[in-house]
Amino acid sequence: GRNSMRPKIMEEVEALRGVNSAKIKEAHEAGKKVVGMYCVFSPSEIALAAGAIPVSLCGTTQEPIEEAEKVLPRNLCPLIKSSYGFAITDKCPYFYFSDVLLAETTCDGKKKMYELMAEIKPMHVMSLPQTAEGEDALEMWKNEIVKFINFLEEQFDVEITEEKLRDAIKLMNRERDAMKRLHKLNAHKPAPLSGMDMMLAQWLKGFNVEKEAGIDLIERLIKEVEERMEQGIYAFDEKAPRILLTGCPIGAGSEKVLKALEEAGASVVALENCTGYKGLDVMVDEEKDPITALAEKYLATPCSCMTPNNRRLDLIKRLAEEYQVDGVVDLTWQACHTYNIESYTVKKFVQEELNLPFMQIETDYSDSDTGQVKVRVEAFLETIEVSAVAN
Repeated sequence: GRNSMRPKIMEEVEALRGVNSAKIKEAHEAGKKVVGMYCVFSPSEIALAAGAIPVSLCGTTQEPIEEAEKVLPRNLCPLIKSSYGFAITDKCPYFYFSDVLLAETTCDGKKKMYELMAEIKPMHVMSLPQTAEGEDALEMWKNEIVKFINFLEEQFDVEITEEKLRDAIKLMNRERDAMKRLHKLNAHKPAPLSGMDMMLAQWLKGFNVEKEAGIDLIERLIKEVEERMEQGIYAFDEKAPRILLTGCPIGAGSEKVLKALEEAGASVVALENCTGYKGLDVMVDEEKDPITALAEKYLATPCSCMTPNNRRLDLIKRLAEEYQVDGVVDLTWQACHTYNIESYTVKKFVQEELNLPFMQIETDYSDSDTGQVKVRVEAFLETIEVSAVAN
């Protein structure tokens, strides 16, 4: 069955959640500072340079949403409701042990939710420019990075030196490089890793309390996968339609569309979203002044909160070619205005420029539409098979 097709080290990767829940508690008790973050725009390097542990905070499961809806509107994006729900129910150990929170003004929903969350823990908000283009935007974002440095220095009574920033930049680049090499294994046809396993490995990096151990684990996973490829062991056969998944972030608990695609026989080979490849694409320039280098890297993130967001189209094009994809699926959460509106642009681009089949699925974290998603996914995959025959 499927499991013999799965790299052994994936079991270690999956165990990371439990391991790191225990490690974050130990670190906290040993007096280590913890900075909780939600977004791919959050510069982990600055937390590392402050001698703190940067961690992703929970926000990918349906469970705490009901509690969140006592405060937040029901017709709000599930990621925002889940994040807030975890914060108020104390069900996320990473939130619980965070000394400070880093928020960012990526979208209106998060921005306003963060005001409520700020009542629970000390929070710093980084104001993101509306555009990534031009000198003004870069200057503004550099300024925001300096403010965050000052905030952590004050909170933790430390000095963030240029040398510490440079070391942190090197460490994060090494993590990105390992994650990028892991992702690129799926450019091979057929793919050696299922989209589900790739998603888990990429998503869990945010919860790594010990960066070096996390990098080592990914290196070992890459090695195992490469050995399996030499033996001709792949996650799918040649005939499986290859899918690029783009859109909103996903994690364990919010992976139903990815699961539906693979259960219907597709191989999800590329995850363009910010829990996948988006943040790995650009490295931090290690030669430049660290603050400028960090500002440039993070501002280059092709998120739908940016206007315009042409870099996302460039990235989709590159991934579609490199990973030899047969179709593109855009997953958007309900009430995520930026991704839902941008989906029109992505559809036009994928169909007209890339000549590939496209489907958008707008959904939430609940399983109420699982049947409907399954039907749509199967119909979509049939159109891909038909066009493959026609070509």
